[in-house]
Amino acid sequence: MPSVLILGGRAPVALDHARRFESQGWKVCLADSIPCRLSGWSRSVVATLSLASPRYAPMAFVEGICAAIRRYGIDLIVPTCEEVFYLSRYRDLLPANVRVLADDFGTLRTLHSKWHFVAAAQGCGVRVPASCRVASLAEARAWAGAEPVVLKPEYSRFGVHVRLYPEGLPMRAPELGIAGAWVAQRYHAGIELCSYGVADRGRLLAHAVYRPGYRIQRSSSFYFDPYPSGKIRSFVSAFVRKMNFTGQISFDWIQGEDGEATVIECNPRATSGLHLFSEHDGLPAALAGEIGQCVEPHNEQPAMIAALMLSAGLYQATANSTLQRWRHDYRRARDVVTAPGDRLPLAGALLDLCSYSRLAIRQGCNLREAATRDIEWDGECLSQT
Repeated sequence: MPSVLILGGRAPVALDHARRFESQGWKVCLADSIPCRLSGWSRSVVATLSLASPRYAPMAFVEGICAAIRRYGIDLIVPTCEEVFYLSRYRDLLPANVRVLADDFGTLRTLHSKWHFVAAAQGCGVRVPASCRVASLAEARAWAGAEPVVLKPEYSRFGVHVRLYPEGLPMRAPELGIAGAWVAQRYHAGIELCSYGVADRGRLLAHAVYRPGYRIQRSSSFYFDPYPSGKIRSFVSAFVRKMNFTGQISFDWIQGEDGEATVIECNPRATSGLHLFSEHDGLPAALAGEIGQCVEPHNEQPAMIAALMLSAGLYQATANSTLQRWRHDYRRARDVVTAPGDRLPLAGALLDLCSYSRLAIRQGCNLREAATRDIEWDGECLSQT
């Protein structure tokens, strides 16, 4: 029986990966550097391991993975969150016979940068927004003039700190408060879409596109509505071939009224599009590089995080007088946290939330920062020591 080590167990995508691997004959081990009962309490997982923070103790993080490989005979390592950057950077310290689903560090750095990615995406068949790297609001204003513009830190995640100015930069816009370079991009109006793919040495092996139907402000979505797009798939196929990419790769899009899609940015890691695959779809084989054709979700059922849909989603629907639509959307979607015969992850998620709240209080930060700051990478140099 092959064995997989899934990293980033705090994330619902890790739980989804675990269930799918287990149902298709894999032994599943899970690891993370903060509590991850959301995934660790699943009946699909045989062992949950505690790792050091890859951001603050990278060598101990690597040593923990090596110990897991030896103890459980790991054949495949699948990262899900931003630990992928550290896994890639220190890949040479891991056994060579283990498949590590992470491309080389230079490629990941290019894709994670909101500035370098737009250059890499040129010539792959879709629109790429005009962009400029800036260090101040004055530079952004000089570049954008009166045109609609988006401002975002060069290295960021979940839409945090992104500023949308569809009417152009106002005179009293606040200064850029986050240190480091920012990227100014032409604003494109339209439908937001997200895509998720798996590639192996430039071959696209799995692909899905969804529309984020409900989200927390402009940040993470908790409702994933299938939105198949041949044009987006063609771009992703061309892009991974151009980059000779191996790993999980995700993109954010804006589809305009003309039906044309503009690629906005890239996340070289797992995202919620993988929730669209059923338990029986060949995603594990794609992740292992053992499939010859591109796998796509075989049905069109939406997926959701039901607990958030029943709380934040219901609140939004009540405030916006869209309860009928909310009720329809809730009834037609599948929950990604609970599953028949596997209900404990919901209790685990609630306990994880309590743990993150304590971390936030202790560290003097918000809940999102407490849940991600130990794995974030913002372009800084990563040394071997």
